[in-house]
Amino acid sequence: MSDFREQALRYHAEPRPGKISIEISKAAETVTDLALAYSPGVAEPVREIAADPDNIYKYTAKGNMVAVISNGTAILGLGNLGHLASKPVMEGKALLFKRFAGLDSIDIEVSHRTTEEFITTVANIADTFGGINLEDIKAPECFEIEQELIKRCNIPVFHDDQHGTAIVTAAGLLNALEIQGKDIRKAIIVCMGAGAAAIACMELLIKCGAMREHIYMLDTKGVIHTRREDLNQYKQLCANNTDKRTLEDALQGADVFVGVSGPDVLPPAALSLMADKPVIFACSNPDPEIKPELAHAERGDLIMATGRSDYPNQVNNVLCFPFIFRGALDVRASVINDEMKLAAVQAIRAIAKEPVPQEVLLAAKVSSLEFGKGYIIPKPMDPRLLPRVARAVAEAAVSSGVARIPMPAAYFDA
Repeated sequence: MSDFREQALRYHAEPRPGKISIEISKAAETVTDLALAYSPGVAEPVREIAADPDNIYKYTAKGNMVAVISNGTAILGLGNLGHLASKPVMEGKALLFKRFAGLDSIDIEVSHRTTEEFITTVANIADTFGGINLEDIKAPECFEIEQELIKRCNIPVFHDDQHGTAIVTAAGLLNALEIQGKDIRKAIIVCMGAGAAAIACMELLIKCGAMREHIYMLDTKGVIHTRREDLNQYKQLCANNTDKRTLEDALQGADVFVGVSGPDVLPPAALSLMADKPVIFACSNPDPEIKPELAHAERGDLIMATGRSDYPNQVNNVLCFPFIFRGALDVRASVINDEMKLAAVQAIRAIAKEPVPQEVLLAAKVSSLEFGKGYIIPKPMDPRLLPRVARAVAEAAVSSGVARIPMPAAYFDA
C-alpha cells in the first residue's frame, strides 16, 4: 500500500503539479493572429453577444465547458477535509470529462460560511459555463444546494454523488434482477446508508418501478421507520411503516442489498437471511460493505457488484456523468431532468447485453465478457458509452421540452 501511495503522490506531482491544463484552440503566432484573438478583433464577437446573448455559444467555449464545483465537505470516503483538500478530486473529475466526453472542464473550490453563501457564489458565476457538476458536498446541505441552483441557473446543474451514482446503480441492478429472474416491482430492497447517494439511488429505483413500501433504508441508528422522531425531511421520504429495526430484521427475505455506507458492515452470515438468488451491491469505496470473496463463499447464488475496479461489476459514475453532460450540452438543455436520467439508465444497461468489442476486452485484460452474473454493466472504457448514452440523453431532453436547440446533425450520422 505504501508503494501505491508513493506512486499516487508522484503521479499528481510530476513532471508538473496537477492533472489538467489550459490549451489554446486558435492560432496565436502572428501579429494578425493576436489582433484577431484580442484587441481589436475581439470587439466583434463582444458586439454580437451583446446584441444576442445566444451568440455566446457561437463565439466562445461556453457550450463545451463544465465547472466541477465543491466545498470539500464530503470528499470521497474521507469526510469533511475542506475545500482545498478537494482540489485533487475535482481536477480528476475534470480529467474524466475531457478523457471520456471531450468536454473542457475546470475545477472550482468554494470557501463559504453558510449554505446560502455557497449557492450565491455558484449562481453568480454559472453563466460562464455550459453546465455545473457539483461534487463531494455533504448531506443534507447538498439537497438544498442542488435544488436552489437548479432554480437560479439557466444551465444544467447535476450533483453527481446523488444522480450519477443512482443512474449507474439502477442500470446494473435492473440487469442483475433480470438475470436472477426477479421483478423490481416485487423486489424487497435493503439500503445500508442514508446519505445523498443512498436517497438518490432509492428515489431513482422507485422511478424504475420499485415499490416504496418494499424499501428498507438504514442509517447509523438502524432502520429508518415512520415512528422515529429524529429524521430530517429527506430521510422522512424513505421512512417505512414497519416493525423492523435492525439490519438482520430488514434482510429477512430481501432480494437486494445496496450499500452506500462504509466497510465491512454486512456480516457474511447475514446473507443467509436473504431470499434465493439475491443481488448484493456493496459500493463503499475503497472497502466495500462486504468483500466479494466472503459473499460468494456464503452464497453461491448471488450476483455481486462493488465500486472497485479490481472486481467484476464495478459500479462507477464514469459510466454516466461525462455522457449525460455531453448530451445535455449538445442540445443546450436547461436542466437534467428525470426523463434524461432514465434514458441514461436504459442506454447503459442495453450496452451490457451486446457483444463486447475486442478493444474493451484488451483494456479490461480479460479474454471474454458476456452478459451474466459476472458482467451486468459495461466497462468504463467501452467506446459505445459516449455515442449511445449522450444520444439517449439528448433525445430525452428534446422530447421532454428542456432542449433549446434541435439534435445536432452529428447524432444522426453516428
